[in-house]
Amino acid sequence: MNDKSNKPRIDSASRVIKASPQTIYKAFVDPNALVSWLPPKDMKGHIYEFDARDGGAYRMSLTYVDTDHSLQGKTSENTDIIKGKFLEFVPNKRVVQLIEFESEDPVYSGEMIMTWTLTAVPKGTKVSIDCKNVPEGIQKADHKVGLSSTLENLADYAERI
Repeated sequence: MNDKSNKPRIDSASRVIKASPQTIYKAFVDPNALVSWLPPKDMKGHIYEFDARDGGAYRMSLTYVDTDHSLQGKTSENTDIIKGKFLEFVPNKRVVQLIEFESEDPVYSGEMIMTWTLTAVPKGTKVSIDCKNVPEGIQKADHKVGLSSTLENLADYAERI
């Protein structure tokens, strides 16, 4: 069921990761790190361009590894291509990105704002994601699974380095 109100949809997720805010922050500004943890499970990422600074941009693809999957890509059957713009970096505390999906389907259009907040806690860092203006074509339940998967990947990455 889609919310047809005029309020922008916000999807959120969070997780405590056993790593310092500094370690997690570095995972956002290194393209090799980002492409290793950002794609949800069952997807593989590829970075085409990456400029990690306020106002900088990146472009990447997220491709389903298994071609027999239940979800369809937004750009093609098996792929999502996203254009990201870094709106704000607050070292070791916050990263704000504007995300656009390359798609001919208007239900995936628009600019989604992703705010990643890093908060030091006794056992590591609480990483929170708030996604504002989520395109209506992204089902809330699917997005929740994807965000949780991305946080799990980030934990796997940050906790082993």
